[in-house]
Amino acid sequence: MIPWGKGAIFVPNGIIVIDKPQGWTSMDVCAKLRGMFHEKRVGHAGTLDPMATGVLPVFIGRATRAVEYAADSDKEYIAGLKLGVVTNTQDTTGEVLEEREAFVTGSALEAVLSRFVGDVEQIPPMYSAIKINGKKLYELARKGKEVERKPRPVTIHELELLGWPDAGEDFRLRVRCSKGTYVRTLCHDIGQALGCGGCMSSLRRVKAAGFTLADSVTLEAVQEAVNGGEGESLLLPVDTYFARGGWKAAVTVRPAAEKRLRNGSDISAPGVEMECRVYSENGEFLGLGRGEGARLRLIKSFFEV
Repeated sequence: MIPWGKGAIFVPNGIIVIDKPQGWTSMDVCAKLRGMFHEKRVGHAGTLDPMATGVLPVFIGRATRAVEYAADSDKEYIAGLKLGVVTNTQDTTGEVLEEREAFVTGSALEAVLSRFVGDVEQIPPMYSAIKINGKKLYELARKGKEVERKPRPVTIHELELLGWPDAGEDFRLRVRCSKGTYVRTLCHDIGQALGCGGCMSSLRRVKAAGFTLADSVTLEAVQEAVNGGEGESLLLPVDTYFARGGWKAAVTVRPAAEKRLRNGSDISAPGVEMECRVYSENGEFLGLGRGEGARLRLIKSFFEV
């Protein structure tokens, strides 16, 4: 147990959805929350580049055991597409490599977007954290080196042009995609397909791990709550994610069965032939369970040990 707020005692455990500010890395946000909540166990579900803003689900305490599930979820973004400019980072923060005239109508862009919907392959940008032979690509890129990268499969579920901008303004795209998709690479590839080049000028994530901007809070709001001894009120229970994310079934177990589960044993559960959320009689979320052959066992625990 740790001291907290105005004399209260609690162990932070749950999810806080941050509206990540521009200029911060995802790990910067985690480090800030680690200090605010005095908890070492902090992890996020899906990296956002420093220039990006928006939904960053952060898992604190025992809830970090859910990161492996949440990180695999689909994401949704609103991106700015700047045509006629190619950069070494594939966004407007990088060095300009090419500039061309770009007389592209909204209808011409919409015709090209359809090529990028579905299962596609992306060549990861050099300015990324992917490792090749133990070296992060961005470390090599900063030294002026470029190495061959193999295309990676991703899925673009939806790609929509959000209106047609006035002259001189960037296009805005809504992108719903799988884990591992580089939206700036998507913008670069769209520019190549149009023949004028392009890059990403802005990025805001509006959904991740089932959470939206409506669920998010700013770091300033978190700091204010922590200073007032109310930081705990901002933490969503970890089972919130699973209840939204497909683990719809919930099973409540009696005290004797709960004890067996806590000790790593399975229990008798006739009729439970599914994956489910498991709760104690007092409502505590024990973990994720799997029923098979009239037996139920925990496949991931979330109670403090």
